[in-house]
Amino acid sequence: MGVHNSTRAATVRLSAALSATVFLLTGCAASHPQASYRQFFLPPQRGQAPEPVQQAFADPPRLDLYANENPALKAGPALIPRPTDTEFLIQRANDRFAAGKRALQQGRPDEARQEFNRAVEALLNAPENLPDRTALERRLEELVDAIYRIDQDQLGASAPEDQVSYDKAPLDDILEMTFPIDPSLRGKVREQVRMTVSQLPLEESDAVVSFIKFFSSTKGQRILLGGMQRSGKYKAMIERILAEEGLPEELIFLAQAESGFQPRAVSNKACVGIWQFAQFRGREYGLNQTPSTDDRMDPEKATRAAARHLHDLYEHFGDWYLAMAAYNCGPGCVDNAIMRTGYADFWELRRRNALPLQTANYVPAILAMVIMSKNAQEYGIQDVTFEPAVQYDSLELQTPTHIGLVAAALDRSVSELKELNPSLVRSVTPAGYTLRVPKGSLAQLEAALRVIPADRRDSWRVHRVEAGDTFAAVAKRYGTSPDVLSSANHDQLPEAGAFAAVPVAYPGDAKPVKVASRKPAAKKKTSAKTVAGTQTSRKPVAKSPAKSTAKATAKPSASATGKAVRSPAKRTSGA
Repeated sequence: MGVHNSTRAATVRLSAALSATVFLLTGCAASHPQASYRQFFLPPQRGQAPEPVQQAFADPPRLDLYANENPALKAGPALIPRPTDTEFLIQRANDRFAAGKRALQQGRPDEARQEFNRAVEALLNAPENLPDRTALERRLEELVDAIYRIDQDQLGASAPEDQVSYDKAPLDDILEMTFPIDPSLRGKVREQVRMTVSQLPLEESDAVVSFIKFFSSTKGQRILLGGMQRSGKYKAMIERILAEEGLPEELIFLAQAESGFQPRAVSNKACVGIWQFAQFRGREYGLNQTPSTDDRMDPEKATRAAARHLHDLYEHFGDWYLAMAAYNCGPGCVDNAIMRTGYADFWELRRRNALPLQTANYVPAILAMVIMSKNAQEYGIQDVTFEPAVQYDSLELQTPTHIGLVAAALDRSVSELKELNPSLVRSVTPAGYTLRVPKGSLAQLEAALRVIPADRRDSWRVHRVEAGDTFAAVAKRYGTSPDVLSSANHDQLPEAGAFAAVPVAYPGDAKPVKVASRKPAAKKKTSAKTVAGTQTSRKPVAKSPAKSTAKATAKPSASATGKAVRSPAKRTSGA
């Protein structure tokens, strides 16, 4: 019985151990799929020492039956985003434009024209429903403008290089006309004058209302808006100078009436610039004219001179309307009108026809523009897109310098640089001229000038070296010899991106290009006749065309308007 019970107890213990083993195996498999496989032994009999548990083998790697369906990707470099359709078209146009510029530099103008046409066509043929159509149209405008500048500079423009193109003063014809009065506007304008804050006195009159009616028409609004848009280039500068001189800020509209903010505007009376100075009047206020420059077309210098002239006129007449009239026709004209009539009042002089018709309309036109601009929403001109303000760096040139040299150094067009320097009327700047260049490009220009001898900057050219350039290749591009090019650069072509001197004259220049030879000149044999002084048949040597032109340049003629009636008074600190 005891043996039986003992055997039974051992059997129960063995079953319990087996059950526990099965439980452990199934439980680990469910909760830890990567558990190690181990060798298990039956529990020892009572009194028997337990045998150590041994690991049969290391944990095997887990097998994934679906590894081929979901391959693990290793982290690699970031993927380049695909450009949008608009970006692709713009880049395509940029590539064609760059190819055109390269063809032009290499002397292939026909190929350059084809590439430029392809650049424009790439954007012109773009679908209308592109998501970023505005960016595409903006780039198209930029390309058309750039190609136009290149065409004017290098692709066969027929005008001589030194010929200055002038713009017509916009109000020349308008101020000679009269316009019908709209009675329905009287009340509206009267209320606007009453509510408008202005440093310049405003007044409602038949003449003012008639010009408001004209500037509200299709033609008049085009003239008004065109000037307002261009004013963005110089508005901040003009307002600053007017404030410094103690003048009403609304006097900026004199520049709009005079020139529409075109620095090279010229009137039918030969007045020039944004502020339309005659030659003699410009000289009175420091605007000098030389064969190479005309300060009347310098926006900042002319604005300072105009502000001081207006200050002096106000000091003389004590009335802004009379001062404005005198700015148009001259102080002597207004003085004579006052002496003839006995009235020092603009409106009375106008009623008595004591002033020229253009002057009689000049003041009302300016007042109309001021009133409309200060009530822009009521006249539908509130959404004017002003042109960006002119920004530039300045460099005083110590020697005469060709504007083409500057353009090549900055990879800009000559016409763009002339727009920044409207007072320059020749292609070569005089020594001491303060040149304006695009903002941030001064260091690049100075680097280019350093490779050109100071006394050759009016005739030599500059080339930015590209990868693979050789003296032979560059010489072929500019129509010179490798030996001359090598001599000008001390037998060493600079590295790519740097500048090389090119001793080649600019198109249309007659001035000979001189390069110091590296070989000593051979001594010439002197004939006995020359030594004895008996050479009598020597022909006269023709003068250099460039020198002859410079000497024969005529000085600006005197103004037909005559001498000023009164010299400007000394400036005071306020208006």
